[in-house]
Amino acid sequence: MALAKLRNRVISLAVAFGVTLSVVACESFGPAEPTEEELDPGITPGADTSKRKTIFGEGGIDFFGDEKDDTGGDLGVNSFLWRASLDTISFMPVNSADPFGGVIITDWHANAEAPNERFKLNVYILGRTLRADGIRVAVFRQVLNRAGQWQDSSVPDTTKTKIEDAILTRARQLRNSAILQQQKK
Repeated sequence: MALAKLRNRVISLAVAFGVTLSVVACESFGPAEPTEEELDPGITPGADTSKRKTIFGEGGIDFFGDEKDDTGGDLGVNSFLWRASLDTISFMPVNSADPFGGVIITDWHANAEAPNERFKLNVYILGRTLRADGIRVAVFRQVLNRAGQWQDSSVPDTTKTKIEDAILTRARQLRNSAILQQQKK
């Protein structure tokens, strides 16, 4: 019996201690004004903060890239290939897009001229440089059978190659345009 009372007492004290810590911790969550010590002495309100150091490094994150290099930005993959991929497949609904992993997955798309077949694309951007082997496309095709159900069908290898070539051509156009813009500055 004494052991049970001691155990209950310890539990009660632990709960009381936890509640007290929670209340004390909540006091710091108010909209407090910063003190003079907390303010950065070199920066005044409304001043240009572009020279400040940030966790993203000098200049912050530039999604569209420094045109001097071939990486095309701070994405996980080449931003010229990324934008070119989105431009090239813009007629298809995008199901998911991961700019840091370099994966674009479309939803099924049926052309109005051929409503009995539909296509789906998976686009993989494989690196940070603009190279011919930096992109892979997987093309899926389904046709509507007589029972009204979609059935997988083969796709010629030239189809994926043509899509990859179109993406690469668009990426080169974007890079050349960015270089010309940079030269004008």
